[in-house]
Parts: sequence; C-alpha cells; structure tokens
Amino acid sequence: MSEQDGRTPALAFKGVDTHYGAAHILKDVDLEIYEGEMVCLLGGNASGKTTTLKAILGMVEPTRGMVYIDGQPVNGWTTAERVKAGISMVPENRRLFKRMTVKENLEIGTYLRDDEENFEADLEHIFELFPRVKERLSQKAGTLSGGEQQMVAVGRALMAKPKVLLMDEPSMGLAPVLVAQNFDIIDQINRAGTTVFMVEQNANMALSIADRGYVLQTGQIVLSDTAQGLLNNPQMRSAYLGEA
Repeated sequence: MSEQDGRTPALAFKGVDTHYGAAHILKDVDLEIYEGEMVCLLGGNASGKTTTLKAILGMVEPTRGMVYIDGQPVNGWTTAERVKAGISMVPENRRLFKRMTVKENLEIGTYLRDDEENFEADLEHIFELFPRVKERLSQKAGTLSGGEQQMVAVGRALMAKPKVLLMDEPSMGLAPVLVAQNFDIIDQINRAGTTVFMVEQNANMALSIADRGYVLQTGQIVLSDTAQGLLNNPQMRSAYLGEA
C-alpha cells in the first residue's frame, strides 16, 4: 500500500477482486482515500460501485486483495468492527427507520460509540448543519419530505463520528433544487474535516466538489485523476458528462 507525503490512507483497496458465485465483479481494484479528502467513485449501472461499498463495509469479502482502514488490513472483520474503526455510511434511498422519531434515528448512529457524554454536543452540531432536523425531532421519520429524510440520514451517519463517511448515490430520488443543496451540505461536512468517499452517478455534481475521482467500468478502474483532470478528460466528457 502506497503512502502520500508519508501519510497512510484512511481507506484503501489493494488489488481487490470480488465474485458473486461465478460472476467476477471487481477486478484488481486499487483505491486510496486520505484523511480530509473528498473522493468520488463514478460509473454507470452494473459497474461495481455498490459492490465497492459492500467490500468496504465487510458485506462482501474480496476473493483476492486487501481492504485497509488506517493502514490496518480488515479482511475478515465484521461490519460492526469496521463501523467502530471509523466507517459510517449514508445509504442509497436513506433507509431511515420510518416508524421511529427523528431523534431515535439519530441516536442509532451512536450505538457503537463509547463516549455518551458527547451526545448532546454532537446533536447540536447536527442542528447547526440542519436546523430543520431540530424542528422535526419528535416527528416520525416516515412523515418527512425526501430532502428532510436525507438530512436525517446524513445526521445519523455523522453521529457515529466517522473517520470516513461513505455516501451511496446522495442525489438519487431528490428534486434538482435539493440535489444542489445536498451537495453543498456534503461539501460543508468535508470542509469541516470529515473525509468523504462518495459513490455517485451525477458525475458533474460530484466532481464539482470532490478533490479526486475514480471511474469504474465493468469492475475495473479505467480513469483516476484530480476532479479537474477528470472534468477536462475527453474520454470522461463523452462517456459520463453527456458531452459529444
């Protein structure tokens, strides 16, 4: 595993292959995300993006290669062990517990933490990011709008105090005006110090706030560059940015 300016990646893949039965999904994937960065993983449907997240969380085990968190190999670790090591995710379509209140959903984000005394301070931080969430604390999560549910899902993930925040298709299912607002919030979270690894089909939006990006195609990394480098890449522009 390589290092950047002597630093160890917060999250890394080295030569990762995965299979679902005989189907070969990820093929020799190398990824590195460093502390403080925002990195996006781009690609079309069935490119392997969701499998990448599952491999980070331990829901899929590599058939070859290693996954590292803070330089430590975590192959064989449970999802709970990886969450405790600092990985937290905002899942696609938010997946809140809809019959529970907003506050109860936020509390779930802390279930593996040992520092209960910081709960209220962290809750206040969420309210600063999302004043609307404070207004909805006692409301059932299932009664919120899509945009409000997204705020709660992000808040729940941040309550875990993650070293790396994973985001799975954060723009999916949101109205265009909410997509822009959502990406502003993700940018704000990153600028406040949280490392972000985002899987996203909306390449233009993701690259507008990311530091770097990787492009997956049928399970292989086909492009890797700075966000600006990818935006300027002719192959990227024709295949993923909707430009001839």
